[in-house]
Amino acid sequence: MIDKVAWLHIENGRVLVARSHGKDSYYLPGGKREPGETDVETLVREIREELSVDVDQASASLVGVFEAQAHGRAEGETVRMTCYTASFGGELKPANEIAELAWFTAADVDRVSPVTRIIFDHLVSAGLL
Repeated sequence: MIDKVAWLHIENGRVLVARSHGKDSYYLPGGKREPGETDVETLVREIREELSVDVDQASASLVGVFEAQAHGRAEGETVRMTCYTASFGGELKPANEIAELAWFTAADVDRVSPVTRIIFDHLVSAGLL
């Protein structure tokens, strides 16, 4: 099980996604926790590293936990994505391993990882996408 924390940043019916250098699929910004980190500490660190902005810890709100087959991994290897919304300060720009940021709608579901597809379905059913 790959355990990740992700940021759901939604504006005008679109969700922010990222693509890493050398990858073909987009995913929600975030990543794996380091030993001893809480979900929100992981979220703050990963978003600062990937997107160069500061997430407001106090505004973090759990959206849900989603699981699916891990993209590009052996059959049966799953990823668990714990998703939060949160406000932020700064200007969004790709950093470190991130090659590109994009704004996706439900129509872009075929361009995202399997777990992100499940999250998109959830956002559509909630009227957010």
